[in-house]
Amino acid sequence: MFLTLGLLVFPSRIIPVIEVGLACSFFLMLVARPVGVLISLLFARLQWREKILVSWVGLRGAVPIVLATFPLLAGIPEAVSIFHVVFFIVLTSALFQGWSIPAVARLLGLQAPFERKQRYPIEYAPVEGDDTRLEELVIPLNAAVAGRPLVELGLPRDALIVLVSRKGSFFVPGGGTVLGEGDIVQVLVSGKALPEVREILLSLKGE
Repeated sequence: MFLTLGLLVFPSRIIPVIEVGLACSFFLMLVARPVGVLISLLFARLQWREKILVSWVGLRGAVPIVLATFPLLAGIPEAVSIFHVVFFIVLTSALFQGWSIPAVARLLGLQAPFERKQRYPIEYAPVEGDDTRLEELVIPLNAAVAGRPLVELGLPRDALIVLVSRKGSFFVPGGGTVLGEGDIVQVLVSGKALPEVREILLSLKGE
């Protein structure tokens, strides 16, 4: 699809629209898309850093270019210029934002190492009528709980960290166990206490 759409583009016609294209691109990247995403996710249970990252990695691609061909088909005046402006906006947005995603994620403290799905030495079978569950959580980078012992975290009474996975090895934690970034913890917790546990274990420093 991109190859076909690219055949409609004349490089000589992109040069005259560079100024307008850059202005539109930066407006979309820095104003329009972030505002639209923040409004759309206003009631979503996401941290503000996560919302900013969503706005930065927003969808872009062939759809705007395809839509820009409609004025061409309709024979609208300046349709060729509109098409090339849209093509330039998509190109610059993909280039500027695409390569910068890892850096933005690091800046927002949302970059985490890839973790393979592991098999754990313990399993939990839910009991009908019991709200208790075994929840798996990954301690994020820059986590507020990193470097602190479990006894100081203030977990609810109906929540218990039963297993910790660290660098591929498992151990049963005690009250003095210090959590680290990237640790995978299994928490035996009631559904009622789960939101509080998530808030404690997944919050970042400075929040």
